[in-house]
Amino acid sequence: MIHAPKICVVGSINMDMTIQTRQMPRQGETVLGQSFALYPGGKGANQAVAATRLGAKVTMIGAVGEDEFGVTLRKHLQVEGIHTDGVIKNSEQSTGVANIILSEGDNRIIVAPGANAAITEEVIDRHENIIQQSDIILLQLEIPLTTVAYTVKKAKQYHIPVVVNPAPYQHLPKEIIQDTTYFTPNEMEAEAMKKEAASSSIKDKMVVTLGSEGVHFYENNTKKKVHSYSVPVKDTTGAGDTFNGAFVTQLAQGETLSRAIHFANAAAALSITKVGAQAGMPTVEMVHQFMTEREG
Repeated sequence: MIHAPKICVVGSINMDMTIQTRQMPRQGETVLGQSFALYPGGKGANQAVAATRLGAKVTMIGAVGEDEFGVTLRKHLQVEGIHTDGVIKNSEQSTGVANIILSEGDNRIIVAPGANAAITEEVIDRHENIIQQSDIILLQLEIPLTTVAYTVKKAKQYHIPVVVNPAPYQHLPKEIIQDTTYFTPNEMEAEAMKKEAASSSIKDKMVVTLGSEGVHFYENNTKKKVHSYSVPVKDTTGAGDTFNGAFVTQLAQGETLSRAIHFANAAAALSITKVGAQAGMPTVEMVHQFMTEREG
């Protein structure tokens, strides 16, 4: 029986307000949309859901407001099987929201963090036992950067590997770059990191997702590429989050870097065949079946 790894996701919890339209509005322009829906989201919550569906025991450290969205999102995480002991309620700010416009198989997103800003160093200290007992830590940048740095420091203290998804991109302090095990940027985020990082060793930590172009990474000082899968695209919103959840789950189970990336790439491909960041996130059985059908 495969070991179910313990993963701690420290990150955002949002409600996604999603509208579909045939064309993106230009500056000052109003266009008619075809549909509107609310979906559970936030990079942290999305990645926690992805990892859980792929066989991990996930504990979330995050924050919601004392409002209807907060109640709904907390319950949703619990239904997915995610431990919410680390999810605090913040009375001063509303639950985070993301405004998502879908058009022509792509998206544009504006995030209002709200209660996500309440994930402070004190919150990490309060739930230090969760970090200490985890096999791997997964972080993004929709929470305060000081909290990300502090969590990375705590993980290093307990010799726990850390994966940071540097999105939305911000300037990363030296300690995050030095002490993170792997980064999972997209192409634009990777370019920004290369300009900032003084050490050439950063390339060995970079797993760069390139959308339809696949994934680039280095293994044994050799640059490698995993090609993308051709699938019908409904919504790309959750692809990167699915990749991250799958990637850390595979690493925590002891898979090699290459095999973890191959699996995560297949999971991300499946995720874009449905609308909603979490709606298309597959189970481990679905990914294995998909890979068998495509690769034999």
